[in-house]
Amino acid sequence: MLGRFLENRKGFTLIELMIVVTIIGILASIAVPSYKWSLIKAREAVLRENLHTIRSAIDQFYADQGKYPDDIKEIVDKKYLHDIPRDPITGKNDTWVVMPPVEPTGKITTEGKGQGNVFDVHSGSDLVGTDGKPYNEY
Repeated sequence: MLGRFLENRKGFTLIELMIVVTIIGILASIAVPSYKWSLIKAREAVLRENLHTIRSAIDQFYADQGKYPDDIKEIVDKKYLHDIPRDPITGKNDTWVVMPPVEPTGKITTEGKGQGNVFDVHSGSDLVGTDGKPYNEY
């Protein structure tokens, strides 16, 4: 009777379940770091695209107005951008670091000349990208 009972049993043994759980754990330990890495790479791609968008708007503003914007919000106010893009590294749209125009000597050119203050923008993050370059130098 016991032999017939063991032959007709259905289900998994504890060893089989432990093996399956171990395999799932190994796969998860491989997948999670890869997923996190792909998230970082995606944020970097969005950062580059947002910087390109803002810089293109600054260039267009300069071409149309003959001066650089006084602040980054002026680009939105004059309809060169619908909204200021969010910095994907800091998660905010108000952390962009604004760079004024400079002469080749390093002197700021717009000081008191009414030529605007926004020549370039960078991320406000202090973190370093996957390529070893700080995000605030992109």
